[in-house]
Amino acid sequence: MLFTKVYAQSDVQSIGSVTSPIELISLFLLLAFVWYFLIIRPQRQQIKLREEKLNSLRRGDHVLTAGGITGKVTRILDNSELEVEICDGVRIRVIRSYISDIRSKSESI
Repeated sequence: MLFTKVYAQSDVQSIGSVTSPIELISLFLLLAFVWYFLIIRPQRQQIKLREEKLNSLRRGDHVLTAGGITGKVTRILDNSELEVEICDGVRIRVIRSYISDIRSKSESI
């Protein structure tokens, strides 16, 4: 007796919860709009800013690599490689995309 009442109530509620396709499409468009402006657009701006910083590297700038090595740029070999002096007389070649932070000549390490 108790179970028949439960089934009867569940059927009535499912009929009232049907949504139209227009509501579903509008909800999807709203979520896509929010997703774009909260996640995709800020990431693109960060990537663009990072590329500008990497392209503006000059001789004498202090850099921090992804591996945690700090040093001073002594030469720019080509578009993808730099020569970094990590201490007196020790120079290493670093791929430009592995530079994680750039400090100018005036900033201290």
